[in-house]
Amino acid sequence: MRRQTTGRVFLGGHSYGGRQASMLAADEPGLVDRLLLLSYPLHPPQRPAELRTAHFPRLQIPALFVHGTRDGFGSIDEMTAALSLIPAATELLPVTSAGHELLTKQNRDQLPKIVVEAFRSFASKPIE
Repeated sequence: MRRQTTGRVFLGGHSYGGRQASMLAADEPGLVDRLLLLSYPLHPPQRPAELRTAHFPRLQIPALFVHGTRDGFGSIDEMTAALSLIPAATELLPVTSAGHELLTKQNRDQLPKIVVEAFRSFASKPIE
């Protein structure tokens, strides 16, 4: 992709797709400029000891995590603790009353716009 464009490259995914994106970015520093990770599956539901964060300390790419406050794959507190393992800049956008799917009847119309705006803001920040 770097050969295809002179612009910035973003990578993201929902759940397992986001996990794979973050693992690739950790293994290939410089591959992308920012990550957008929706409902990162921090651990299997009801198995918080089985964290999926082994690659987090190698992640040098700024990442925006969007996570539901009712997600069975990790609580907001668990996500906050896990993000401290990442040496690059991170932000967490909690989605109130949302589960792993993120969309609810109440947020369906607004959430996509909120996520896009949050990512635009996050992506425009200089790397520290």
